[in-house]
Amino acid sequence: MKNHNFRNLKVWQQSIELVVDVYKHSKHFPKEEMFGLTSQIRRSAVSVPSNIAEGSAKSSEKDFARYLEISMGSSYEVETQLIIANRLSMLPSKEFDQMIDDIHEVQRMIAGLSKSLSSNF
Repeated sequence: MKNHNFRNLKVWQQSIELVVDVYKHSKHFPKEEMFGLTSQIRRSAVSVPSNIAEGSAKSSEKDFARYLEISMGSSYEVETQLIIANRLSMLPSKEFDQMIDDIHEVQRMIAGLSKSLSSNF
């Protein structure tokens, strides 16, 4: 397996930007959501680049692909939580639309990287 420096992976960089946006926007969520939706969306968002980084250290392409699968699952959690926040009027439509576009881009990048890895095993 070739060495993957996760910091050089565009998908990791994009997913870090997504985490920053989630934190910026969720700080405006109602205080009573601090241990509910705010905490959950932040944990899910952090899980996306964290699993990419962890997977990049694995000894096989197949193992790395498994962590990318987990990262994809976390990205779907973030997407779901963004939808909930928007439907509850906690996240304005403009910010929601941009973040949904960003999460879809991260999902496309994860899928592309996963596909390139799976062609190697």
